[in-house]
Amino acid sequence: MPVLLLILLAGVLAYFVWRHRSTALSRDCRWRLDRARGAWRCAACGGEIPDEARGAPRICLKNHS
Repeated sequence: MPVLLLILLAGVLAYFVWRHRSTALSRDCRWRLDRARGAWRCAACGGEIPDEARGAPRICLKNHS
């Protein structure tokens, strides 16, 4: 049983590391899809990225202005 818990803990930690490296979003990023304009717009900083049907953006434009 303790071995199973250690494996589960290792899996959760590995997921957190993978998730941290696969995105550059901050807690301030709030992407909203504006379908009329065909673009994703950030409610926090006002950044805008064209919608390419790949889902919500995975980068933060706050520091790229």
